[in-house]
Amino acid sequence: MITRRRVLMCGGVAASIGVRNPLALASEPAKELRMDIDIKRNGSRPSQKGSQDWFTGTVRVDPLFQAPDPARTGAGQVTFEPGARTAWHTHPLGQTLIITSGLGWVQREGGPVEEVRPGDVVWFPPGLKHWHGASPTTAMTHIAVQESVGGKNVDWMEKVSDEQYRK
Repeated sequence: MITRRRVLMCGGVAASIGVRNPLALASEPAKELRMDIDIKRNGSRPSQKGSQDWFTGTVRVDPLFQAPDPARTGAGQVTFEPGARTAWHTHPLGQTLIITSGLGWVQREGGPVEEVRPGDVVWFPPGLKHWHGASPTTAMTHIAVQESVGGKNVDWMEKVSDEQYRK
């Protein structure tokens, strides 16, 4: 709502954009830009089991959002039971993980296994082959955020072997 006080506070700005009488703005109805918002209510998106094609062990995926075109960002909350992990994979525009609970491991191809904890944020650059999951003894949950190109946000590869998984 435009009030006389707000107009007076913005009088200098109003004058700089050519409004001769900033108080006149207070008497005009505000012009509204109509845009809809979309609220995804908790419980409206069912949990899914992580596909055995892409995961080892017990994994639950809770979809959070997939922004509509022209946006291309989507996110999900993924919970890995102890020992569970993704297969090797890449993302065309990269991926951000926000660790929210537990103790997890992440690894890029050719690099060491890295430990991640709640509050850690991990960035995998576009095209970097990697995997992530829980430690052998502790579950881990993260929020995964990635963008799509041509409707695709991930390229799945071979599973992480037990030997690769061991630190």
